[in-house]
Amino acid sequence: MKNKVSPELEAQAMKIAKSRQKQGQTKEQTKLIAQGIEKGIAEYKKQQSKRMREIDKRKKQQTKKEYSQTPASEEGITEKHGASTTPWILLGLSWLGFISFIMFS
Repeated sequence: MKNKVSPELEAQAMKIAKSRQKQGQTKEQTKLIAQGIEKGIAEYKKQQSKRMREIDKRKKQQTKKEYSQTPASEEGITEKHGASTTPWILLGLSWLGFISFIMFS
């Protein structure tokens, strides 16, 4: 089974092979060199893809590990407490300011 490569990759490989062509080299030899370059580029891309998948896996595992170490109840209480008291304090202060403004005007 022959691996299919993109036309862009074929063109790139042929361009590289022609730029490295030696004097007296036949077209067949240049074609074989281009095929070798295609194979090398395809292998490199495959390795990089595999490497990126491994990095993504490690990132997911690290994120999952960090998330599981943080107690959910503590996190929820802290956020909920800060979010619910601040508006009430501001409302009370604004009413005090309004009442004092009316009384002293």
